[in-house]
Amino acid sequence: MTTFAPRPVGGQSAVDPKHQPWVEKYRPKTIDDVSSQEHTVAVLRKALASTNLPHMLFYGPPGTGKTSTILALARQLYGPDLFRARVLELNASDERGISVVREKIKTFARETPRHVGKSSDGKTYPSPPYKLIILDEADSMTQDAQSALRRIMETYSRITRFCLVCNYVTRIIEPLASRCSKFRFRPLAQSSTQARIEMIAENEGVRAEDGVLPLILELAGGDLRKAITYLQTAQRLHGATEPPTPITALSIHEISGVVPDDLITHLLSVMGVDKEQGIDLTLGQDGFEGVRTAVKRVGREGWSAGQVLEQIHDALIPLPTIPALPKSLAAMAIAECDKGLCEGGDEELQLLECCLRIKDAMGKQ
Repeated sequence: MTTFAPRPVGGQSAVDPKHQPWVEKYRPKTIDDVSSQEHTVAVLRKALASTNLPHMLFYGPPGTGKTSTILALARQLYGPDLFRARVLELNASDERGISVVREKIKTFARETPRHVGKSSDGKTYPSPPYKLIILDEADSMTQDAQSALRRIMETYSRITRFCLVCNYVTRIIEPLASRCSKFRFRPLAQSSTQARIEMIAENEGVRAEDGVLPLILELAGGDLRKAITYLQTAQRLHGATEPPTPITALSIHEISGVVPDDLITHLLSVMGVDKEQGIDLTLGQDGFEGVRTAVKRVGREGWSAGQVLEQIHDALIPLPTIPALPKSLAAMAIAECDKGLCEGGDEELQLLECCLRIKDAMGKQ
Protein backbone atom coordinates (compact mmCIF):
# COMPACT_ATOMS: atom_id res chain seq x y z
CA MET A 1 0.00 0.00 0.00
CA THR A 2 1.49 3.33 -1.08
CA THR A 3 1.10 6.52 0.95
CA PHE A 4 1.84 8.87 -1.96
CA ALA A 5 -0.37 9.91 -4.85
CA PRO A 6 0.99 9.06 -8.31
CA ARG A 7 3.04 11.83 -9.95
CA PRO A 8 1.04 13.62 -12.71
CA VAL A 9 2.16 13.03 -16.27
CA GLY A 10 4.44 15.79 -17.56
CA GLY A 11 5.76 16.76 -14.11
CA GLN A 12 3.13 19.42 -13.49
CA SER A 13 0.27 19.19 -11.03
CA ALA A 14 -3.12 19.18 -12.71
CA VAL A 15 -5.44 21.96 -11.60
CA ASP A 16 -9.08 21.02 -11.07
CA PRO A 17 -11.07 23.50 -13.22
CA LYS A 18 -13.71 23.66 -10.45
CA HIS A 19 -11.15 25.16 -8.06
CA GLN A 20 -9.48 27.45 -10.56
CA PRO A 21 -10.16 31.21 -10.34
CA TRP A 22 -12.24 32.27 -13.33
CA VAL A 23 -9.88 35.20 -13.89
CA GLU A 24 -7.14 32.67 -14.74
CA LYS A 25 -9.44 30.16 -16.43
CA TYR A 26 -10.74 32.76 -18.92
CA ARG A 27 -7.51 34.74 -19.33
CA PRO A 28 -6.96 35.44 -23.07
CA LYS A 29 -4.87 32.74 -24.79
CA THR A 30 -4.02 34.90 -27.81
CA ILE A 31 -3.96 38.65 -28.39
CA ASP A 32 -7.08 38.30 -30.57
CA ASP A 33 -9.01 37.31 -27.42
CA VAL A 34 -8.19 40.61 -25.67
CA SER A 35 -11.29 42.78 -25.16
CA SER A 36 -11.70 46.43 -26.16
CA GLN A 37 -8.07 47.37 -26.92
CA GLU A 38 -8.34 47.40 -30.72
CA HIS A 39 -5.51 49.87 -31.43
CA THR A 40 -3.01 48.10 -29.16
CA VAL A 41 -3.95 44.66 -30.51
CA ALA A 42 -3.59 45.86 -34.12
CA VAL A 43 -0.07 47.20 -33.48
CA LEU A 44 0.99 44.06 -31.58
CA ARG A 45 -0.42 41.82 -34.32
CA LYS A 46 1.87 43.53 -36.84
CA ALA A 47 4.82 43.25 -34.44
CA LEU A 48 4.04 39.53 -34.00
CA ALA A 49 4.01 39.01 -37.77
CA SER A 50 7.40 40.69 -38.16
CA THR A 51 8.75 39.16 -34.87
CA ASN A 52 10.53 42.47 -34.28
CA LEU A 53 9.30 43.66 -30.90
CA PRO A 54 10.50 46.95 -29.41
CA HIS A 55 10.83 47.55 -25.67
CA MET A 56 7.24 48.18 -24.53
CA LEU A 57 5.46 50.12 -21.79
CA PHE A 58 1.85 49.11 -21.06
CA TYR A 59 -0.06 51.52 -18.83
CA GLY A 60 -3.68 52.07 -17.79
CA PRO A 61 -6.20 51.33 -15.02
CA PRO A 62 -6.27 47.92 -13.25
CA GLY A 63 -8.18 45.06 -14.89
CA THR A 64 -7.94 46.36 -18.46
CA GLY A 65 -5.83 43.47 -19.83
CA LYS A 66 -2.23 44.73 -19.65
CA THR A 67 -0.64 41.61 -18.12
CA SER A 68 -2.97 39.25 -20.03
CA THR A 69 -2.00 40.88 -23.33
CA ILE A 70 1.77 40.55 -22.89
CA LEU A 71 1.47 36.97 -21.59
CA ALA A 72 -0.71 36.02 -24.58
CA LEU A 73 1.80 37.67 -26.93
CA ALA A 74 4.69 35.79 -25.29
CA ARG A 75 2.89 32.46 -25.68
CA GLN A 76 2.25 33.17 -29.37
CA LEU A 77 5.90 34.11 -29.84
CA TYR A 78 7.55 31.16 -28.09
CA GLY A 79 5.00 28.37 -27.65
CA PRO A 80 4.60 26.20 -24.54
CA ASP A 81 8.11 24.68 -24.56
CA LEU A 82 10.21 27.83 -24.88
CA PHE A 83 7.97 30.04 -22.75
CA ARG A 84 9.66 29.12 -19.46
CA ALA A 85 13.17 29.44 -20.86
CA ARG A 86 12.67 32.66 -22.80
CA VAL A 87 10.25 34.67 -20.58
CA LEU A 88 11.02 36.10 -17.14
CA GLU A 89 7.99 37.55 -15.36
CA LEU A 90 8.60 39.57 -12.19
CA ASN A 91 6.13 41.48 -10.05
CA ALA A 92 8.06 44.66 -9.41
CA SER A 93 5.90 45.60 -6.41
CA ASP A 94 7.43 42.62 -4.53
CA GLU A 95 10.89 42.66 -6.10
CA ARG A 96 11.54 46.31 -6.72
CA GLY A 97 15.00 47.06 -5.30
CA ILE A 98 18.25 47.63 -7.13
CA SER A 99 19.56 44.22 -5.98
CA VAL A 100 16.85 42.45 -8.02
CA VAL A 101 17.83 44.44 -11.11
CA ARG A 102 21.52 43.61 -10.63
CA GLU A 103 21.00 39.93 -9.85
CA LYS A 104 17.82 38.39 -11.35
CA ILE A 105 17.22 40.73 -14.28
CA LYS A 106 20.83 41.25 -15.39
CA THR A 107 21.62 37.52 -15.09
CA PHE A 108 18.64 36.56 -17.25
CA ALA A 109 19.20 39.39 -19.75
CA ARG A 110 22.81 38.43 -20.50
CA GLU A 111 22.03 34.74 -21.25
CA THR A 112 22.17 33.87 -24.94
CA PRO A 113 18.92 32.21 -26.14
CA ARG A 114 19.35 28.51 -26.82
CA HIS A 115 18.69 26.77 -30.12
CA VAL A 116 15.03 26.28 -31.06
CA GLY A 117 13.77 22.76 -31.69
CA LYS A 118 10.34 21.67 -32.85
CA SER A 119 7.50 22.43 -30.46
CA SER A 120 5.96 19.47 -28.62
CA ASP A 121 2.44 20.46 -29.70
CA GLY A 122 3.36 20.23 -33.38
CA LYS A 123 2.73 23.93 -34.09
CA THR A 124 5.25 26.35 -35.55
CA TYR A 125 6.06 29.44 -33.49
CA PRO A 126 8.09 32.50 -34.56
CA SER A 127 10.59 32.01 -31.69
CA PRO A 128 12.65 35.16 -32.39
CA PRO A 129 16.33 35.21 -31.25
CA TYR A 130 15.70 37.22 -28.09
CA LYS A 131 14.20 36.73 -24.63
CA LEU A 132 11.41 38.72 -22.99
CA ILE A 133 11.45 40.23 -19.49
CA ILE A 134 8.03 41.32 -18.14
CA LEU A 135 8.11 43.71 -15.17
CA ASP A 136 4.57 43.88 -13.79
CA GLU A 137 3.66 46.88 -11.59
CA ALA A 138 6.87 48.59 -12.66
CA ASP A 139 5.65 51.90 -11.19
CA SER A 140 6.44 50.40 -7.75
CA MET A 141 10.15 50.10 -8.57
CA THR A 142 12.49 52.45 -6.75
CA GLN A 143 14.17 55.30 -8.63
CA ASP A 144 17.57 53.61 -8.24
CA ALA A 145 16.25 50.33 -9.66
CA GLN A 146 14.71 52.14 -12.64
CA SER A 147 17.97 54.01 -13.27
CA ALA A 148 19.96 50.75 -13.17
CA LEU A 149 17.51 49.21 -15.63
CA ARG A 150 18.32 51.84 -18.30
CA ARG A 151 21.83 50.55 -18.93
CA ILE A 152 20.73 46.89 -19.00
CA MET A 153 18.05 47.68 -21.62
CA GLU A 154 20.66 49.28 -23.87
CA THR A 155 23.46 46.75 -23.33
CA TYR A 156 21.45 43.59 -23.96
CA SER A 157 18.87 44.89 -26.46
CA ARG A 158 20.16 42.47 -29.13
CA ILE A 159 19.13 39.38 -27.14
CA THR A 160 16.54 40.73 -24.65
CA ARG A 161 13.37 42.79 -24.88
CA PHE A 162 11.61 44.42 -21.92
CA CYS A 163 7.92 45.02 -21.27
CA LEU A 164 7.07 47.33 -18.37
CA VAL A 165 3.50 47.10 -17.07
CA CYS A 166 2.16 49.84 -14.78
CA ASN A 167 -0.94 51.76 -13.69
CA TYR A 168 0.68 55.21 -13.46
CA VAL A 169 3.01 56.09 -16.32
CA THR A 170 4.11 59.26 -14.52
CA ARG A 171 5.93 57.11 -11.94
CA ILE A 172 8.24 55.69 -14.61
CA ILE A 173 11.34 57.87 -14.97
CA GLU A 174 11.51 59.69 -18.29
CA PRO A 175 14.82 58.11 -19.50
CA LEU A 176 13.24 54.66 -19.09
CA ALA A 177 9.88 55.61 -20.64
CA SER A 178 11.60 57.17 -23.67
CA ARG A 179 13.27 53.82 -24.49
CA CYS A 180 9.88 52.09 -24.81
CA SER A 181 6.95 52.11 -27.21
CA LYS A 182 3.98 53.21 -25.09
CA PHE A 183 0.60 51.44 -25.22
CA ARG A 184 -2.32 52.96 -23.31
CA PHE A 185 -5.01 50.56 -22.09
CA ARG A 186 -8.38 52.27 -21.69
CA PRO A 187 -11.14 51.26 -19.24
CA LEU A 188 -13.14 48.56 -21.00
CA ALA A 189 -16.29 49.48 -22.90
CA GLN A 190 -19.45 48.01 -21.36
CA SER A 191 -20.46 46.32 -24.63
CA SER A 192 -17.34 44.14 -24.83
CA THR A 193 -17.21 43.38 -21.11
CA GLN A 194 -20.89 42.43 -21.14
CA ALA A 195 -20.29 39.91 -23.92
CA ARG A 196 -17.38 38.42 -21.97
CA ILE A 197 -19.30 38.23 -18.67
CA GLU A 198 -22.33 36.67 -20.40
CA MET A 199 -20.08 34.06 -22.03
CA ILE A 200 -18.53 33.14 -18.67
CA ALA A 201 -21.95 33.03 -16.98
CA GLU A 202 -23.27 30.69 -19.69
CA ASN A 203 -20.22 28.40 -19.56
CA GLU A 204 -20.35 28.14 -15.77
CA GLY A 205 -24.13 27.69 -15.56
CA VAL A 206 -24.67 30.88 -13.54
CA ARG A 207 -28.28 31.76 -12.69
CA ALA A 208 -28.92 35.42 -11.91
CA GLU A 209 -31.91 37.70 -11.53
CA ASP A 210 -32.68 40.26 -14.23
CA GLY A 211 -30.32 43.23 -14.16
CA VAL A 212 -27.60 41.53 -12.07
CA LEU A 213 -24.99 41.20 -14.86
CA PRO A 214 -25.30 44.89 -15.91
CA LEU A 215 -25.07 45.82 -12.21
CA ILE A 216 -21.81 43.86 -11.87
CA LEU A 217 -20.34 45.72 -14.85
CA GLU A 218 -21.48 49.08 -13.49
CA LEU A 219 -19.94 48.45 -10.06
CA ALA A 220 -16.70 47.14 -11.61
CA GLY A 221 -16.22 50.46 -13.44
CA GLY A 222 -14.46 49.09 -16.54
CA ASP A 223 -12.33 46.59 -14.55
CA LEU A 224 -13.03 43.20 -16.13
CA ARG A 225 -10.97 41.31 -13.55
CA LYS A 226 -13.07 42.81 -10.75
CA ALA A 227 -16.30 41.97 -12.60
CA ILE A 228 -15.28 38.31 -13.09
CA THR A 229 -14.27 38.05 -9.42
CA TYR A 230 -17.64 39.47 -8.29
CA LEU A 231 -19.45 36.97 -10.51
CA GLN A 232 -17.49 33.95 -9.23
CA THR A 233 -17.83 34.99 -5.58
CA ALA A 234 -21.59 35.46 -5.97
CA GLN A 235 -21.93 32.09 -7.74
CA ARG A 236 -20.10 30.33 -4.90
CA LEU A 237 -22.30 32.09 -2.34
CA HIS A 238 -25.60 31.16 -4.02
CA GLY A 239 -24.41 27.76 -5.27
CA ALA A 240 -23.63 26.68 -1.70
CA THR A 241 -27.31 26.78 -0.70
CA GLU A 242 -29.61 23.80 -1.13
CA PRO A 243 -31.20 24.14 -3.61
CA PRO A 244 -28.96 26.75 -5.36
CA THR A 245 -30.61 30.16 -5.73
CA PRO A 246 -30.23 32.84 -8.44
CA ILE A 247 -27.73 35.64 -7.75
CA THR A 248 -29.44 38.77 -6.43
CA ALA A 249 -28.54 42.45 -6.69
CA LEU A 250 -28.25 42.67 -2.89
CA SER A 251 -25.57 39.97 -2.89
CA ILE A 252 -23.56 41.87 -5.49
CA HIS A 253 -23.74 45.04 -3.38
CA GLU A 254 -22.55 43.07 -0.34
CA ILE A 255 -19.66 41.45 -2.24
CA SER A 256 -18.49 44.63 -3.95
CA GLY A 257 -18.68 46.79 -0.82
CA VAL A 258 -20.65 49.42 -2.76
CA VAL A 259 -23.17 51.15 -0.49
CA PRO A 260 -26.85 50.66 -1.53
CA ASP A 261 -28.56 53.67 -3.12
CA ASP A 262 -31.19 53.93 -0.37
CA LEU A 263 -28.51 54.58 2.28
CA ILE A 264 -26.81 57.27 0.17
CA THR A 265 -30.20 58.84 -0.55
CA HIS A 266 -30.97 58.91 3.17
CA LEU A 267 -27.58 60.48 3.99
CA LEU A 268 -28.12 63.17 1.36
CA SER A 269 -31.64 63.90 2.61
CA VAL A 270 -30.51 64.55 6.22
CA MET A 271 -27.98 66.99 4.72
CA GLY A 272 -30.80 68.81 2.90
CA VAL A 273 -30.18 67.38 -0.61
CA ASP A 274 -32.63 65.60 -2.89
CA LYS A 275 -30.89 63.28 -5.40
CA GLU A 276 -33.15 64.45 -8.20
CA GLN A 277 -34.06 68.06 -7.35
CA GLY A 278 -30.93 69.33 -5.58
CA ILE A 279 -31.05 71.46 -2.41
CA ASP A 280 -34.21 70.95 -0.31
CA LEU A 281 -33.60 72.26 3.22
CA THR A 282 -36.98 70.93 4.43
CA LEU A 283 -35.48 67.41 4.25
CA GLY A 284 -32.78 68.18 6.84
CA GLN A 285 -35.03 69.51 9.60
CA ASP A 286 -33.83 66.88 12.12
CA GLY A 287 -30.59 68.85 12.41
CA PHE A 288 -27.56 67.40 14.16
CA GLU A 289 -29.36 64.34 15.54
CA GLY A 290 -30.61 63.35 12.08
CA VAL A 291 -27.10 63.48 10.62
CA ARG A 292 -25.62 61.66 13.62
CA THR A 293 -28.20 58.85 13.40
CA ALA A 294 -27.57 58.40 9.66
CA VAL A 295 -23.77 58.27 10.17
CA LYS A 296 -24.13 55.75 13.00
CA ARG A 297 -26.21 53.58 10.66
CA VAL A 298 -23.27 53.54 8.20
CA GLY A 299 -20.94 52.22 10.91
CA ARG A 300 -23.51 49.78 12.29
CA GLU A 301 -24.03 48.19 8.86
CA GLY A 302 -20.26 47.94 8.34
CA TRP A 303 -19.84 50.15 5.26
CA SER A 304 -16.48 51.75 4.49
CA ALA A 305 -16.42 55.50 5.17
CA GLY A 306 -14.16 55.98 2.14
CA GLN A 307 -16.69 54.24 -0.11
CA VAL A 308 -19.53 56.32 1.35
CA LEU A 309 -17.56 59.52 0.65
CA GLU A 310 -16.91 58.48 -2.93
CA GLN A 311 -20.60 57.78 -3.55
CA ILE A 312 -21.73 61.02 -1.85
CA HIS A 313 -19.32 62.89 -4.14
CA ASP A 314 -20.59 61.10 -7.26
CA ALA A 315 -24.23 61.77 -6.33
CA LEU A 316 -23.84 65.38 -5.16
CA ILE A 317 -21.27 67.13 -7.34
CA PRO A 318 -22.86 66.40 -10.79
CA LEU A 319 -26.27 67.84 -9.72
CA PRO A 320 -26.80 70.89 -11.97
CA THR A 321 -29.36 72.51 -9.64
CA ILE A 322 -26.85 73.05 -6.80
CA PRO A 323 -25.11 76.46 -7.06
CA ALA A 324 -21.31 76.72 -7.36
CA LEU A 325 -20.62 77.99 -3.81
CA PRO A 326 -22.37 75.15 -1.88
CA LYS A 327 -20.95 72.62 -4.31
CA SER A 328 -17.37 73.88 -3.87
CA LEU A 329 -17.71 73.94 -0.06
CA ALA A 330 -19.06 70.37 -0.15
CA ALA A 331 -16.14 69.25 -2.35
CA MET A 332 -13.68 70.81 0.12
CA ALA A 333 -15.36 68.99 3.03
CA ILE A 334 -15.18 65.66 1.17
CA ALA A 335 -11.51 66.19 0.24
CA GLU A 336 -10.49 67.07 3.80
CA CYS A 337 -12.42 64.10 5.20
CA ASP A 338 -10.70 61.78 2.73
CA LYS A 339 -7.31 63.17 3.79
CA GLY A 340 -8.23 62.62 7.44
CA LEU A 341 -9.18 59.00 6.72
CA CYS A 342 -5.90 58.40 4.84
CA GLU A 343 -4.00 59.71 7.87
CA GLY A 344 -5.76 57.25 10.19
CA GLY A 345 -8.63 59.33 11.56
CA ASP A 346 -11.69 57.74 13.17
CA GLU A 347 -14.17 56.84 10.41
CA GLU A 348 -17.34 57.80 12.30
CA LEU A 349 -16.01 61.17 13.49
CA GLN A 350 -14.57 62.09 10.09
CA LEU A 351 -17.80 61.18 8.29
CA LEU A 352 -19.93 63.02 10.88
CA GLU A 353 -17.89 66.21 10.50
CA CYS A 354 -18.01 65.95 6.69
CA CYS A 355 -21.79 65.49 6.60
CA LEU A 356 -22.35 68.41 9.01
CA ARG A 357 -20.13 70.65 6.88
CA ILE A 358 -22.03 69.65 3.72
CA LYS A 359 -25.35 70.31 5.47
CA ASP A 360 -24.07 73.75 6.50
CA ALA A 361 -22.81 74.43 2.95
CA MET A 362 -26.20 73.66 1.42
CA GLY A 363 -27.66 76.65 3.31
CA LYS A 364 -25.15 79.10 1.79
CA GLN A 365 -26.52 80.18 -1.57
